[in-house]
Amino acid sequence: MAFPGTYNFSYYKGDTNEFVIRPKNSDGSAFDLAGYSADFFIATSRGDNPTFSVEAQAVVDSTNDIVTCTILPGVGSTLDAGTYVYDVEVTSGPSVVYTLITGTITVTEQVTGAA
Repeated sequence: MAFPGTYNFSYYKGDTNEFVIRPKNSDGSAFDLAGYSADFFIATSRGDNPTFSVEAQAVVDSTNDIVTCTILPGVGSTLDAGTYVYDVEVTSGPSVVYTLITGTITVTEQVTGAA
């Protein structure tokens, strides 16, 4: 396995943002996601005590061995302009955890609805 990968991206506050992860084994074959669940966390910093963190949506499709990650407007509106870090992990039971991807999210404040 070649986990975790890195994906840094920009996000416009309050929009929907979606990306798909297709984890692979070291031989290039699809990583079997049967029996796994996923988590997508966004925070101000890494470690145990970020000043802010929020969970976005991560859905495992074990038929196609993909994880779809989505920042919905309700979650996205809680992010202030600036840079955040994130991780997407899959777990199977309490003892199997793989971080699939990590990176930064640069949030731009929106114009629509500005006072």
